[in-house]
Amino acid sequence: MRPGLYGPGRFLYWNAMAQPKSNPAKLNALQLRTLTLLQAIAQIPGASAATPEGDIAITQFPHAHGDHFHLGDAMVSASDATGLENQNVWNALARKGLIRCEWPHKIALTPEGLAYYTGIADQILRADSHH
Repeated sequence: MRPGLYGPGRFLYWNAMAQPKSNPAKLNALQLRTLTLLQAIAQIPGASAATPEGDIAITQFPHAHGDHFHLGDAMVSASDATGLENQNVWNALARKGLIRCEWPHKIALTPEGLAYYTGIADQILRADSHH
């Protein structure tokens, strides 16, 4: 048998290797959207603060106007944010080690939660067209 024209391993793509595994914690759609929004809020100056434990506490939630709200330069549909006020979502994310919380008063992203690749940020964080 002759070796192939290109030899072994020639069909690996850098992009395929660089992408983290999508959703290793098996979060459902609502949990993924909520974690994505928490990650975005954590990047907004004045909306979060580091804790002594190394987490990022969310100190300010965005206020909706109409059917959407703004996160920095992005616009988010209010329907994508229902998990921000859902105790079951907070509890599920806490069980998976992605947040620490005391419903409904405190929520903080753990380093694992901050680094978790949800793969949907581009779907729910849309370019803000009316600022």
